[in-house]
Amino acid sequence: MAGLPARRIQRIAVSSFFFLAGFCFFSWTSRIPDIRVKLHLSTLGLGAVLLGLPAGLMTSLPLAGWLVAKFGSRPIAILAAIFYACTLPVIGLVNAVWQLVACLFVFGMAGNFLNISINTQAVGTEALYGRTIMASYHGLWSLAGFSGAAFGTLFISLGWLPYQHFLVITAAAGMIILLASGRLLGQDAGAGNGQPIFARPDRSLINLGIIAFCSMICEGSMFDWSGVYFQNVIQPPKGWVAAGLTAFTATMAAGRFLGDWMATKWGIKRILQASGLLTASGLLTAILFPSLLPALIGFLLVGAGVSSVIPLVYSAAGRSKVLSPGVALAAVSTIGYLGFLFGPPFIGFIAQAFNLRVSLGLIAVLGSIITLMAAKTKFD
Repeated sequence: MAGLPARRIQRIAVSSFFFLAGFCFFSWTSRIPDIRVKLHLSTLGLGAVLLGLPAGLMTSLPLAGWLVAKFGSRPIAILAAIFYACTLPVIGLVNAVWQLVACLFVFGMAGNFLNISINTQAVGTEALYGRTIMASYHGLWSLAGFSGAAFGTLFISLGWLPYQHFLVITAAAGMIILLASGRLLGQDAGAGNGQPIFARPDRSLINLGIIAFCSMICEGSMFDWSGVYFQNVIQPPKGWVAAGLTAFTATMAAGRFLGDWMATKWGIKRILQASGLLTASGLLTAILFPSLLPALIGFLLVGAGVSSVIPLVYSAAGRSKVLSPGVALAAVSTIGYLGFLFGPPFIGFIAQAFNLRVSLGLIAVLGSIITLMAAKTKFD
């Protein structure tokens, strides 16, 4: 990387850590079916065990912000990346349900420490560039997800056991850490400005948290329920059941690579307002016209709608004048992740009481709320 500008080198280093995070997470998800068979878990049992990961994530949210604010994002990112990657082979070796729950709790904690610290690093590189670049980082995380899933498919086809697969992923992550950690930002944006570690979030941060909450409910519901919606409501040919999820993830990933350019050109407020409208209109299209082509178009719109919301919300939170970037990100993430965790079960309850079209209609309302809250939020 000799000859490259310093800020470009730092951006590549931060990008590497985003890739690492997505690569590790989707490597784990690709082997869930194998681990389920190994531990003889029922569908209900697996669902209960998987709560270990969000439990670790939610437990660590306040601590992550405090540690990043006190010690800086760079050491936290490096340590979290090491723990995150090294937990994978241990997950692959578990022989009891309690062991898997404990490992997932640690995996969730390490993942959240990594999430808060690298997003704080991303805020710092944005300050160097003087414009929004957060969405491209999250786009790289999505791209890493495709890569992790693809490698998982390859190793499964080769007959590798989960721990063997995860050892390769850990080794790859170790190379990334070794090559990129020395290039991370040594000082976070806003460091030394006297921002308190503990303070009440202002109205703008609360609004950003509500926007994140609504977006993450939409995102989580699409991941968990799009296939069910296509199977039960759209009823396409068997090979097209996963087409809705594919359409959603494709435009979500593509939208993240375009999000920075759009935010720079039109501003974060307008992009968030448009995102809410796209999400709501996409869901309403799929609900009101429950056939294959309109549903695909609708899910494409939803993916485009949610694609840049979280990156742009994180970018705005990292510029808070009330809290340090790490604490502000943790505060917004706490509210947002509540939507990601509780949104899909909520959809299930509503679908059981009424039907799936009604429950997705409520999600469309939340898309509209994104637009309304963005209009009420002040963006610096």
